[in-house]
Amino acid sequence: MQPTPGHERHNPQLLAMIPAAAQRIVEIGCSSGALAREYMAINAACEYIGVEIDGTLAGLASRHCNRVIVADIEDAVPGLLESLAPAQCWIFGDVLEHLRDPWGLLARLSRLMRPDDLVLACIPNMQHWSVQAHLLMGDLRYADSGLLDRTHLRWFTRTTIFEMFRNAGFGLETAMMRSFDNSSGAAMLAAIRASAQALGLDPHQAEQDALPLQYLIGARRAAP
Repeated sequence: MQPTPGHERHNPQLLAMIPAAAQRIVEIGCSSGALAREYMAINAACEYIGVEIDGTLAGLASRHCNRVIVADIEDAVPGLLESLAPAQCWIFGDVLEHLRDPWGLLARLSRLMRPDDLVLACIPNMQHWSVQAHLLMGDLRYADSGLLDRTHLRWFTRTTIFEMFRNAGFGLETAMMRSFDNSSGAAMLAAIRASAQALGLDPHQAEQDALPLQYLIGARRAAP
């Protein structure tokens, strides 16, 4: 897994989804610990464990987490994921797209989780109108950050995000769009509606799927 360069900002929408009285949280890819910092200010009694591949970022995260494990969750010693269970909440904030096999990791996690445990994720939307515009121009180039971050290994859309969680054994509880200013994409969104109609697809759904920059997901283990 290759991480995105760290920063000290947290995702306020993701923070709002974390159970306010969780006793134990595991954040995979905790970066500098910005999310842990904000959550521990709300619930200082929580045991907050971070897993981070980058040793420098892990050192920063240790300011806010009770414990930080420096490891690539996919290449770690056998049993690391299992040793972190149980936890009321597992967090993947902009992480799953960096993994070689996010499908397999989520499937392993679902088998460890209790019915009331929650997994949260923030995942970039590769159906965003800006990516579709780059494809039309034949100008799909990797960048240092954003949707085309060069460290992303996997790309997802609303459909494939939902599919990934369901196939891994989860029932979706929350699915929210994280959108920012789309005003500069008005012409592209009109073209997306027209293209969807020409293809016999739902133009409204095509437009809605092109608006989110990211999806926020909350899921629990599906009933057997």
